[in-house]
Amino acid sequence: MKELNLKDILDNSKELKKKKVWYVAIVWRPNAGKSTFINTLIWEKVSIVTNVPQTTRNKILAVYNDTDSQIIFFDTPWIHKSTKSFNEEINAQAIKSFKDAELALYFIDSSRKVWDEEKYIEELIKDLSIPVFKVYTKIDLTPQIELKEEKNNFFISSQTKEWFDVLLENIKKLLEIWTTFFEDDFYTKQNIFFRISEIIREKVFNYTKEEIPHSIFVNVDEVDDQKDILKIVAYIYTESTSQKYIVIWKWWNLIKNIWKDARIELEKIFGKKVFLALRVKTKEKWRNDKKFVEKMLNRG
Repeated sequence: MKELNLKDILDNSKELKKKKVWYVAIVWRPNAGKSTFINTLIWEKVSIVTNVPQTTRNKILAVYNDTDSQIIFFDTPWIHKSTKSFNEEINAQAIKSFKDAELALYFIDSSRKVWDEEKYIEELIKDLSIPVFKVYTKIDLTPQIELKEEKNNFFISSQTKEWFDVLLENIKKLLEIWTTFFEDDFYTKQNIFFRISEIIREKVFNYTKEEIPHSIFVNVDEVDDQKDILKIVAYIYTESTSQKYIVIWKWWNLIKNIWKDARIELEKIFGKKVFLALRVKTKEKWRNDKKFVEKMLNRG
């Protein structure tokens, strides 16, 4: 993975091309298929994908490049009504992303019925000063809602990549010609610590389902990136001792399975052997600690 910062961009500006360039924010309700879309589109695992709602916590930058365009996606946390510090901060990050974008994609899961979150999102986006495309996802499944064929409404399947080209073509119609912000092989702004923590967190979600996922976070403490091996020290933090017990003991070999799946996927991503030291700790009621939550959500 190649990372750039502002100095890198300025220092290498002579080498950058002119393409159709724009920033695009994606807004969604839980499990609408947005992260799968991002990963499928750029052929790299940028967002973690699980069947547990509220998986995406940080605003993740993914960059799509082709011969004539560079589209920079903000992968936002899902917007919902809540009074908890943790969820309020997630909402604030998602809403702020609209101010950074020139187009919004509103992802709607066509395989599920409309919930209150849809009405809440509709209220938030109706007064946006930027264009909004409604993107109905999972069209390979039986629809549970009316698929409205209107202007700026699109239908996609991230499993088959069906209609991706139509959506991209219409996004490109709104793009302006600018000097590109990133080189063609750049696809994410995530640092290595954040990417590793997200892969581990995905495995915890997949194995624990609804029992504890939103009560855990993953902190990558050390990374030693050598030529032939990547050495990692990481901690899974739970909100209580009982949750720690679930991760370690409730299901036989649970932590071993999390460790194994994470290590295998990290080896595929980084193309080298991975040594992963994984431990479980407890941090009481971390979701109610506003300063801690803000720090955690801005790690990437």
